[in-house]
Amino acid sequence: MTGDPPFRRIADAIHARIAAGDLRPGDRAPSTRQITREWGVAMATATKALTTLHREGVLAPVRGVGMIVQPPRPARASARPAPGLTRDRVVEAGIAVADADGLDALSMRRVAAELGTGTMSLYRHVQDRDELVRNMSGTVFAEAPLPEPPPEDWRACLELAARTQWDLYGRHPWLAAVVSFTRPPLVPAMMAHTAWTVRALRGRGLSAGDLTREVITLSTFVRGLAISRAEEVTAVRATGRSLDQWWASRASAFTEALDTGALSALAHLRQDASADFEALFAYGLARHLNGLAALLR
Repeated sequence: MTGDPPFRRIADAIHARIAAGDLRPGDRAPSTRQITREWGVAMATATKALTTLHREGVLAPVRGVGMIVQPPRPARASARPAPGLTRDRVVEAGIAVADADGLDALSMRRVAAELGTGTMSLYRHVQDRDELVRNMSGTVFAEAPLPEPPPEDWRACLELAARTQWDLYGRHPWLAAVVSFTRPPLVPAMMAHTAWTVRALRGRGLSAGDLTREVITLSTFVRGLAISRAEEVTAVRATGRSLDQWWASRASAFTEALDTGALSALAHLRQDASADFEALFAYGLARHLNGLAALLR
């Protein structure tokens, strides 16, 4: 998945080999040197991948041998049982983990623990963490299909598409980081939103280039602001302090920095306005659509 660190992708690939039976309990896992050659990464990245698998209980070090594959651990007795495990249940558990603790907390081991099953059993339903995240993205985008037929007014269409995505990113703060226009994931429900916006703008007099730029620019505005909002959610979770508390703890330092010099102009900005994401979204969307209206005229 776009945005996953290399060590995580390597760890998930080794997970998948174990699930497929290419690596069995007691087999020696790829060494750091083999990983650097196969994936073209630095030794530190290879080491981190193996350390992650060791921490997750997948591999264990053996003196003179290296890392070996561990037998699957039985599910915890206290965990909720998982009869009839399905792809949908795995995806729903992944969404719940990411919603609660962020995408960094999402791992196959964590999802298995939530379902009360062994980690390896998940690989019967999803190939790896990348596929799990793609399925999670598709599921949440499918929560909010855009109406057919779309409104006749192009501005109403774009406002609806932007607001729908903004609300989705609000319910699932991890989702904005998954979306990409340079290397988009193959997620039909996500792509359907883009196709709907293209249909709303087609035949309005835009060139193919301007049509493409409009679709990307509007979605990128929504996504970029949603990522800032999600970062604030993460910061509150990590520090236990609200944004107001953060600003209060730094008030004297900022006041001193803004008293003189070129930075003094920043004293005219309102901190409370910069933190009101709903107002920022409404303001930015209106200004963007006003600009498009002028272009169409």
